[in-house]
Amino acid sequence: MKEEKDLGVIISEDLKWEKQCSSAVSKANRILGEISLIDQRKQFCYYIRVMVRSHLEYCCQVWSPHYSKDIKLLEGVQRRATKLINGMENCTMRKDSDTWG
Repeated sequence: MKEEKDLGVIISEDLKWEKQCSSAVSKANRILGEISLIDQRKQFCYYIRVMVRSHLEYCCQVWSPHYSKDIKLLEGVQRRATKLINGMENCTMRKDSDTWG
């Protein structure tokens, strides 16, 4: 399958975004692993917004996933992040805001 990377977005010949989703999740998980050692909840949430979500949301207007397998892959990073903070194991990122709740 032929694919091209332009402005950091992987575009395949058939316009499926599986490789882009996998790449974004890989980068986000790597960064999440590095910041998981932060003890303070407020700092951790800040780094999630700034460093992890930026990879997951980069150019999402172009490659916005519509297959449930790609969406679940991206949401898996968020679930992993909430499990890393005590008391937030069952929380999710609100769709209408940038806060954890």
